[in-house]
Amino acid sequence: MSELEQLTLGLTQSNDCSYLPGESERLLVVYPNEQINSYIYQQLMERGFRRGGNDAYRPHCEHCRACQSIRINVDDFTPSKSQKRVLNKAKHITSRWVTEPSQDYFALYSKYISLRHSDGSMYPPQLSALETFTKCNWLNIGFLESYDGDKLIGVAVTDILGNGLSAVYTFFDPDYEALSLGKVHILRQIEQSRKLGLQYLYLGFQIDDCKAMNYKQQYRPNERYIDNRWIKYKN
Repeated sequence: MSELEQLTLGLTQSNDCSYLPGESERLLVVYPNEQINSYIYQQLMERGFRRGGNDAYRPHCEHCRACQSIRINVDDFTPSKSQKRVLNKAKHITSRWVTEPSQDYFALYSKYISLRHSDGSMYPPQLSALETFTKCNWLNIGFLESYDGDKLIGVAVTDILGNGLSAVYTFFDPDYEALSLGKVHILRQIEQSRKLGLQYLYLGFQIDDCKAMNYKQQYRPNERYIDNRWIKYKN
């Protein structure tokens, strides 16, 4: 019996979906999370799971399959013309890859949540919420920091797997919104995956019918986890 087959899983109660009106959501969760280590988590990621804090989960909704895990094979990826323009516009923004979070993150995170997501569930900003992204007992985490000169203006929290990186959460200074820093961080995470000799950048869940969650399909070719297998999308 494999390590995955020995895991104990649980189902959450059904709740209103956070992304699609009129739908309900239910999650399949590894419980308790003490069963997980970095090796097991990579296998879970390859089966469509995702991390939230120390928990690993994936959607397990009764009537809906809209959430699709999505990843980029970094060796296959070439930026589009519009993505190259985004990178060129932000060429003066420098990036640094670190493996320890900074105390400066919370001030930036607070500004980001307060000015961009004040109508969401993460408002008001709390340190405990930020720590669900930046801390994990069983996994190494990297941080792609972006700077305008000496000023920290963006952070992409990134899980480090054996075969790739996983984009967990990105926050940035809303004063720099014109630079499309969300896109810049994804493109630079792809490049960071290459630098580390890793095959994939996992982007979480793609939801075609949700405006806030369908942007990930812009990075092509990509692979989506559908019916227990990864399917390649080129166009």
